[in-house]
Amino acid sequence: MTTKEDSPIRTNYHTHTARCKHAQGADESYVTSAIEGGYTRLGFSEHTPWPYPDGFVSRSRMDASELNGYVQSVNALKATYADKIEIVLGLEVEHFPEYKDWLLEIKEKHQIAFLIFGNHFDSPYEDIYYGKVSGTEHVVNYTTQTLAGIASGLYDCLAHPDLFLQAYPAFDHTCRSAARDICQAAKAMGLPLEYNISGFYNTHRRRGGIGYPHLDFWQIAAQEGCSAIIGIDAHKPERLLDAPLYDLARQHLDALGICEVTSLG
Repeated sequence: MTTKEDSPIRTNYHTHTARCKHAQGADESYVTSAIEGGYTRLGFSEHTPWPYPDGFVSRSRMDASELNGYVQSVNALKATYADKIEIVLGLEVEHFPEYKDWLLEIKEKHQIAFLIFGNHFDSPYEDIYYGKVSGTEHVVNYTTQTLAGIASGLYDCLAHPDLFLQAYPAFDHTCRSAARDICQAAKAMGLPLEYNISGFYNTHRRRGGIGYPHLDFWQIAAQEGCSAIIGIDAHKPERLLDAPLYDLARQHLDALGICEVTSLG
């Protein structure tokens, strides 16, 4: 069931920029699209850089040299559009304990308001992408890492918790066990799960998988009493103009009896 906030209000805390190397558009274009799309709050959550000790360059996140510019850009947009929309500065973060102290330092230094936990890769060097896996051992590894991240208490929501289903062939016993463990842990920590609607756009990337958001996963989330936040995972400004899809996600959560939250941080 939705909360008292289940009016036409729309918020999104999952917004990327071109700095991650797989998104498009100027930072300001995301803001103007969000305003046109009827959003009251827009959270930028670019993929955090990591202080790689050996010069490794990620193919899917901003470089450390871009962090200051990202922070300055979001803060400038926050000031410019303050009378039209609330803009919030955040990051999307993997759970790599070796970088915890660095992460907390930059969070404080840059006054980053929220962190969303997006478990994409097995390691900082991105050898295995969980959105491409089809073996049970990878689902188990994904679950183990996700549970560790939830238990850390560092994050404000769990992004696309069912990402591991994007290329996985069926919702089998391994997936059911993973979903149950993740949902129970999130509920225990009071951590909202993100109902990530980018999966609706990614059917061409499933590689034979069942995709996400997946009903079987979210039925378990409902059984476990989890809360959810709708995330656009916007990699193009125009995604923020797709009001019918946002409203469809809200209808799905309402039909499942899942409490929707619209604020992080």
